[in-house]
Amino acid sequence: MSKIFMSYSHKDESLRDELETHLSLLKRQGLISTWHDRKILPGDEFGNEIDENLESSVIILLLVSPYFIASDYCYDIEMKRALERHRNNQARVIPIILEHCDWHSAPFGKLQALPKDGRPVTDYPNQHKAFTEIATGIRTAIEETQSKKPKSDSDQSNIPPKRTQTTETKDLQRSSNLRVKKSFSDKERDDFLKESFEYINKFFKNSLQELKNRNEFVDFTLNPMDSQTFTVKVYKQQTQASQCKIWRGSSFGRTEAIMYSNSISERNSFNEMFTVNDDGYQQFLVPTGMLNLHTGQDMDKNLSAKGAAELLWDKLIEPLQR
Repeated sequence: MSKIFMSYSHKDESLRDELETHLSLLKRQGLISTWHDRKILPGDEFGNEIDENLESSVIILLLVSPYFIASDYCYDIEMKRALERHRNNQARVIPIILEHCDWHSAPFGKLQALPKDGRPVTDYPNQHKAFTEIATGIRTAIEETQSKKPKSDSDQSNIPPKRTQTTETKDLQRSSNLRVKKSFSDKERDDFLKESFEYINKFFKNSLQELKNRNEFVDFTLNPMDSQTFTVKVYKQQTQASQCKIWRGSSFGRTEAIMYSNSISERNSFNEMFTVNDDGYQQFLVPTGMLNLHTGQDMDKNLSAKGAAELLWDKLIEPLQR
């Protein structure tokens, strides 16, 4: 069994939990065990526990995000020692890219990262696809590691001796699989929808500005009609090339939803609609799939706010890319 050490910022704990869920099959098959600092028991010495588990792991995952890079402990202590062990062929370091950040120029920037091509997990409309790519990549790394000849005793000379545990301490050891399904309240659903709409609004605003910055012949208008509606027009060489309206309201007078229309003049019609659903662990946006009806392509059903924003942005910019 190969031991995996996870170096991460506590601000990314929810993504770390999702990664552990996707590593469950590897655990069930007896191929891996995982360790991170949430497994430190009450009364244990924080630094010693981290050092001991970092030194005894054969796979070290760096869960990379802006928060990871900003963390002195992650970057200056855990990452530094992890790369030393990697260079000495005592462990394998795998960067896991969670969020967009300037990681290519970091000391681990030349290492092969996961997901594929170093695409951030949060860039995937369906994050389960990203974590599946990560789990598959880790499986490959584990199989390669286990196929190699075991290290000699001299390779283990720098590993500190394990501390003696009392019977009471052993009894306190626990699983990291502690997630329990919950029922999301109407308030939580309304808040999620509101936050998702605000995210999409900011996403469009920033994307439109960057589009204009990179293409001097492109211009745009983004008009907030009220706190729940905004419209966009994009111009190519002063001629309107694309438009849309995005708003938050009730679908068919019942369910709260985020609506998208290719026209800014139509009041009641829409080309796509996102409602809120959940799997008992997290909430997500569910599209009707209307935007892809004419292409016959399947659409991801469980989207983050970023995934929904990317989908709608693709439709807005499509006419400019033909």
